Amino acid sequence: MSQRQVINASVSPKGSLETLSQREVQQLSEAGSGSTYDIFRQCALAILNTGAHVDNAKTILEAYKDFEIRIHQQDRGVRLELLNAPADAFVDGEMIASTREMLFSALRDIVYTENELDSQRIDLSTSQGISDYVFHLLRNARTLRPGVEPKIVVCWGGHSINTEEYKYTKKVGHELGLRSLDICTGCGPGVMKGPMKGATIAHAKQRIHGGRYLGLTEPGIIAAEAPNPIVNELVILPDIEKRLEAFVRVGHGIIIFPGGAGTAEEFLYLLGILMHPDNKGLPFPVILTGPKHAAPYLEQLDAFVGATLGETAKQHYEIIIDDPAEVARQMTQGLKAVKQFRRERNDAFHFNWLLKIDEGFQRPFDPTHENMANLKLSRDLPPHELAANLRRAFSGIVAGNVKDKGIRLIEENGPYQIRGDAAVMQPLDLLLKAFVAQHRMKLPGGAAYVPCYQVVA
Repeated sequence: MSQRQVINASVSPKGSLETLSQREVQQLSEAGSGSTYDIFRQCALAILNTGAHVDNAKTILEAYKDFEIRIHQQDRGVRLELLNAPADAFVDGEMIASTREMLFSALRDIVYTENELDSQRIDLSTSQGISDYVFHLLRNARTLRPGVEPKIVVCWGGHSINTEEYKYTKKVGHELGLRSLDICTGCGPGVMKGPMKGATIAHAKQRIHGGRYLGLTEPGIIAAEAPNPIVNELVILPDIEKRLEAFVRVGHGIIIFPGGAGTAEEFLYLLGILMHPDNKGLPFPVILTGPKHAAPYLEQLDAFVGATLGETAKQHYEIIIDDPAEVARQMTQGLKAVKQFRRERNDAFHFNWLLKIDEGFQRPFDPTHENMANLKLSRDLPPHELAANLRRAFSGIVAGNVKDKGIRLIEENGPYQIRGDAAVMQPLDLLLKAFVAQHRMKLPGGAAYVPCYQVVA
């Protein structure tokens, strides 16, 4: 990524942002001296790069080494001073409205996250405490809307997909929008944008005002996958585990499109939760879908699940090939079951409290070489525990592919080694090779993908 045109600007929030305390402003404004500022700078740079076809955080950060962002408190809230910012985020000197909105969403989330960690009411030592923390972060972002019946459909899939797959995601999003459903994705390009784009047109046709296009991300991901401009509610969670929990707590059903390591990570996370004995009988519609040419990919993912987690895992989802309308119909039916179940058990529509999530799925996983090599990947484990460890393996691969820290670790120490029983390693190796062959590990163009891992049986 070559050096691009830059601009200096001063930006104030449109509407209102809760006034920051002097301590909060100080936390952010001490340029270069604190982790909170570094996180905000990284997220802000990604947001200002919305539309750039780059999926490498290290590349973006190096292209704008001189970018600075200064936070000034004023009577009516805050003002951001941007130095050497990407010029593409501005039109005739004015910041694009969606970019400005997301920039202040990032400020809100990162400051609140830092302050909540210091709060006595936050208890990250227990599973319930972690869920409560996720709830507070979402509530602060005004994501939770009590009383609204279930209609948020989470769409997962890859940022590196071909044109036919992208068009298919738009068609599915269109069918969902025609049925008055809202879209939640990881907020980036590819599958994270397509369903939102389709739903936007459908909502316009149905004269639906206030359609929701919710994007959930975390600092390491947003730095590599800038938010797409359709997102009208951006929430930045502290880490990948909080982000994944937010998806399954806020979403009422999930559609999984073709993708790579990140999509596999999300799918395994979801299966591991749904397979937990405490979640037996809890309705949560999950559909795997794609255009006709993607059928082999979906079949291979299905075969991988059967080979590693067993046939019972396959009961938690259905596969629909090349039929957007049927995907939307089945999801709509599934949401009716979710609505009835929650009403019968007096559970909230806006946050799925009844869903049991083990601490193993909630604790942040640091993908160091040692931690990746020590993952226990064996069919002897209970299926939901094996799913948790496989999820960690894919999380490490994502880090090595796109996250600044992960890329640097690979440059310094070579590829990760993923070890386990042959019964698990063989199907894992086949799946990963298919991802590489189908160009699902990185955006097309540029240098060929070099694996950041080695699979060792």
